[in-house]
Amino acid sequence: MAEENKTVEIPTKFKKIVEEIESMSVLDLSELVKILEDKFGVSAAPQIVAGVAAPATGGEAAAAEVKSEFNVVLSSIGDKKIEVIKTVRDILQIGLKEAKDLVDGAATAPAVIKENVKKEEAEEMKKKFEEAGATIELK
Repeated sequence: MAEENKTVEIPTKFKKIVEEIESMSVLDLSELVKILEDKFGVSAAPQIVAGVAAPATGGEAAAAEVKSEFNVVLSSIGDKKIEVIKTVRDILQIGLKEAKDLVDGAATAPAVIKENVKKEEAEEMKKKFEEAGATIELK
């Protein structure tokens, strides 16, 4: 997640919009993103760009690129909602309300828990969520 103490210079013309966004819950932000995607025909999902494969030499195929970073997506919360909320709080180090809003949002549509996570950390998160009864996808 982004650093909380990071200072970003906000142009005056965007100050009011940024203040409004800062006051919104995770669930409201998720809904806003979906509305903006539909309105403007864009996607907020990270775009994965495939690299150009090196030409094969001597009849050998180029080695496939191995993905090293993943997005951890909560696709289903299962029957143990409280356990999933606790797991979200533990992993993301966020408050109860934010964790509950994130889990409630995931009940209707998959929610990204964390982006660009190393494979080992992503697998560990997946294991913790599965122990809590949730379904996680690594994308």
